[in-house]
Amino acid sequence: MPRERFLKTLRELARCYQAFERYSGAHVRELGLTPDQFDIVATLGNTSGMSFKELGEQTLITKGTLTGVVDRLAARGLVERVASEVDRRSTLVRLTRAGEREFSRAFPAHIAHLKSAFGALDEAELKRLEALLARLRESLG
Repeated sequence: MPRERFLKTLRELARCYQAFERYSGAHVRELGLTPDQFDIVATLGNTSGMSFKELGEQTLITKGTLTGVVDRLAARGLVERVASEVDRRSTLVRLTRAGEREFSRAFPAHIAHLKSAFGALDEAELKRLEALLARLRESLG
């Protein structure tokens, strides 16, 4: 059976994703959060809150994991659940004041950390990479 050309690309994409997760995750843990907790805090930052459905759509966290992560953030006093003013059957998750402070501390620090890695690429390379990744994502459905 002939070896498919895209397999080499697929392997490199997987290695890149794993390297990013290690690089990003290690820094987030230094900031005192898990990657999933950071994802929620970063997503809720500068918002008035989101439903669980919206939060699940906006983060990289699976539905089954989301409730537990929100529970742990609530136990730390960083998020709270509130009834939606639009639909009382719906619950919103929003940052508390402590959560807003955490967002203001951790988000810029992590962006600066990531910028140092992405700084290895110039503007044209970043645009090309973004376009290629978007094209691949679209072809995957």
